[in-house]
Amino acid sequence: MGETKYIFVTGGVASSLGKGIISSSIGKLLQARGYKVTIQKFDPYINIDPGTLNPYEHGECYVTVDGHEADLDLGHYERFLGIETTKVNNITTGRIYKSVIDKERRGDYLGKTIQVIPHITDEIKRNVKMLGSKYKFDFVITEIGGTVGDIESLPYLESIRQLKWELGNRALCVHLTYVPFLAAAQELKTKPTQHSVKELQSLGVQPDVLVLRSEHHLNDNLRKKVALFCNVEEEAVVQSVDVSTIYQVPLKMQEQGLDETILRKMGLPVGERPPLGPWKDFLNRRANATEEVKIALVGKYVELQDAYKSILEALSQAATYNDCKLKIEYVQSEHLTTENVAEKLRDVDGVVICPGFGSRGIEGKFVAARYTRENNIPTFGICLGMQCMAIEFARNVLGYSGANSIEMDEKTPHNVIDIMEEQKAITNMGGTMRLGAYECVVNENSKTFEAYGRQHIQERHRHRYEFNNAYKEQYENAGMKCVGINPESDLVEIVEVPGHKWYIGTQFHPEYNSTVLAPHPLFLDFIKAAISN
Repeated sequence: MGETKYIFVTGGVASSLGKGIISSSIGKLLQARGYKVTIQKFDPYINIDPGTLNPYEHGECYVTVDGHEADLDLGHYERFLGIETTKVNNITTGRIYKSVIDKERRGDYLGKTIQVIPHITDEIKRNVKMLGSKYKFDFVITEIGGTVGDIESLPYLESIRQLKWELGNRALCVHLTYVPFLAAAQELKTKPTQHSVKELQSLGVQPDVLVLRSEHHLNDNLRKKVALFCNVEEEAVVQSVDVSTIYQVPLKMQEQGLDETILRKMGLPVGERPPLGPWKDFLNRRANATEEVKIALVGKYVELQDAYKSILEALSQAATYNDCKLKIEYVQSEHLTTENVAEKLRDVDGVVICPGFGSRGIEGKFVAARYTRENNIPTFGICLGMQCMAIEFARNVLGYSGANSIEMDEKTPHNVIDIMEEQKAITNMGGTMRLGAYECVVNENSKTFEAYGRQHIQERHRHRYEFNNAYKEQYENAGMKCVGINPESDLVEIVEVPGHKWYIGTQFHPEYNSTVLAPHPLFLDFIKAAISN
């Protein structure tokens, strides 16, 4: 195609409007036209990465294949586009400033006064353009976190201003705003959008495309009004109305010619509209599913769905490919006891014991693991969930009543879950866990192998505690098999109880590898077992 094109996605009026979904949808539509596309997220917070952020503050921490803790929007990018992102796809203000300060300390700036302009903005621009120059993408879509008007976003918006000036029609800005409906007046109001665009214009950035987020359909007159007051062509004003699933958004954007408008504005041939056949097939299966499968999510962050975003999406995709509708039952592990577990879990088809850190709610996870094991309910333990399955088994099958993880009880007499050797000398919290993709060899005589259909797999990790191999023989003899082993470290990565319908725990996070068009085999098999249950 020639030189890389750059699309910037900004937001106004309110946060959480779905910039990540719009960015992913644009990427999907351009990818369907044969272009090589990637997406990156710039987060304005000063943390180096979201790895140390509380899920209540930030939601899920996503992990890339190269071991970077990233924003949850990268999960959307991967699920929509079927690509693998890396650390260059998620940049925070903390990383930008750290890079500039490190250069200053080395003397790279030759004694110059370091300022936001040009040094911080140049570093931002370098990170934007690097994806195009180094990795040879046709399109680099850059999502700017936060909203226009936030103080912390100003350096990013200034960088966009400069890049639009430098790159000409190779750079384009898509601005997502909100059009509220006032119930008392029974009217949709465009003034917030006008103010948002005016704020963006005051920073020297004229949006080329406006995406209007609303719960109600926007008529042509309203869109014409917005186009007139915001200096945007009428066909470049599209609406994003609420839909039943985020996976419908690319089709809604395509219907309004969003990708065609972008190509035309960037001087590229429009050509025929891609059919998006497999994507539509997925949506049709989802819409036509009649049977319901009920899965309980047992965790301590269940009141905050973003904390388990990738798990929810992986379950949803697997349910669709099993021609079922997914119903999630959120079970707060902190409140789960031996007295109420039967009431909470007896009507579900399957149970996911969620990942996490710390001791809060951990006993409830042990209770869930025992109940589902003894009552033969399909159970999927992920990361800490797998460790809970192992601890519960040690207590109630092996007879080690005080068994625990070193993370929860440093003085436990049976440390069936221990800290990894390479983690023992680490004191810093950020970016120091076992992170990213690692190899695993699966036992051919296992349910896990039946699900994967292959022996050698690669999955992403985020943990610093591991199954203690000193107890491996006792587990195996008592009926919990260690069926997935890392060939280099001998780390136990998968455990399962063969005599059970489906009782599998993984030390890794398989949800990160599940996409719309390639759902993860373990989730597919788990949902299949839950349906038959």
